[in-house]
Amino acid sequence: MDIKKIVPFDWFKKEERAGEKGLPILHRRGRDTGFSGYHPVSQLHQEIDRMFDNMYRSFGWPSFSFEEPFLPRMTAALEPTLDVSATENEYDITVEVPGVEEKDIQLELVHDTLNIKGEKKQEREEKDKDYYRVERSYGSFHRMLSLPEDADQDNINATFKNGIMKITIPRKALPKTETKKIEIKAA
Repeated sequence: MDIKKIVPFDWFKKEERAGEKGLPILHRRGRDTGFSGYHPVSQLHQEIDRMFDNMYRSFGWPSFSFEEPFLPRMTAALEPTLDVSATENEYDITVEVPGVEEKDIQLELVHDTLNIKGEKKQEREEKDKDYYRVERSYGSFHRMLSLPEDADQDNINATFKNGIMKITIPRKALPKTETKKIEIKAA
């Protein structure tokens, strides 16, 4: 039995550690109110928060929710979503980056870590225009993927089309590990 098929490789271990060190990787977590999301009091609380947030945004003010106090509301849209899959011969990573141009994305390999960096730029040409609601997010993003031991780092390929980046990483055969028996002596 191959234990690696049961316990998959942790592609995000370096990203999670970097998040602890304070790198600007945005993770949005739901607020824990102590009630289930379906509890009537919790639903009322969320609805009142939403109404106040909408009112603040209509005046161009930042959200004053307890979730993100005194900061403009940011959504996880700045963190591209991705799928990681594997076959016998390669790893495939598909990254969604809608609204980002190919020239605004960088793909870097540092040791055994694949860094995906980019920026979604806001283009403003409208003058004398009042916004009633702004939901689109702009800014920089950075994803870090730890590569498994059998990833062929010299032959990584990436393509970009319609806001989707596809990364293909061939797999290489690993040298067989030798097992050495150690003699146990009586004391």
